[in-house]
Amino acid sequence: MPQTSNHGQDPTDPKSKKVKEVEIGVPIVYGNVAFWLGKKASEFQSHKWTIYIRGATNEDLSVVVKRVVFQLHSSFNNPTRVVDTPPFELSESGWGEFEIVITLHFHTDVSDKPLHLYHHLKLYPEDESGPLSTKKPVVVESYDEIVFADPSETFFARVLNHPAVNVPKLPPGLILPPVPIEDVDRKKRGDTKDHPLSQWFTNFSEADELLKLTAARQQVQGHIARLRRQLSLVDGQHQQLKPAPDL
Repeated sequence: MPQTSNHGQDPTDPKSKKVKEVEIGVPIVYGNVAFWLGKKASEFQSHKWTIYIRGATNEDLSVVVKRVVFQLHSSFNNPTRVVDTPPFELSESGWGEFEIVITLHFHTDVSDKPLHLYHHLKLYPEDESGPLSTKKPVVVESYDEIVFADPSETFFARVLNHPAVNVPKLPPGLILPPVPIEDVDRKKRGDTKDHPLSQWFTNFSEADELLKLTAARQQVQGHIARLRRQLSLVDGQHQQLKPAPDL
């Protein structure tokens, strides 16, 4: 879970006034969708793919993210691709798989430090013996949450009721600054709910994540219980092997 902060801002700037002991969470999903070109495929153009970062429920991330930089393989023309407007995605075609660095740059009242994510572009299904399909793409996605500690008041106010952001209850007595109209209108500018690829997106619902966490916790507890039993057996055998004390 990546964490960031607002360190480095001018303390006299009203935007830098922070809400102490508060954390704002932004669930994100990043990954790629890749389609095999079928009869149109050539030696160097076998797939059409899209790399992206989106809200976990396909909400607009531009309330937090200002721009995204995708660093492609050096064999591409202009391998450093900058996307300044949502949805934050990039489409290309090619034949090889490689690691893509995704760098998020935030608005000045969010954080002055960029965040680097790493995604291995996947074009081929795990079962390489199966037939390739032009209709069903290969989809590989990762779920994470960016945590902003001690957010600025302007950031807190702007995302207070935004569906892409997890905001705690307003601390007692805190009066937030007014939100500019352009920031209010930004809410659905990059919403990807009607995105042409949305039918292939993984559903990372909170319930699903809780179930996965519970299952993982139970698995860990099971391992611990088994280790304890093994240790008690070893300890019991050790006790039995001890020589009897001299009388």
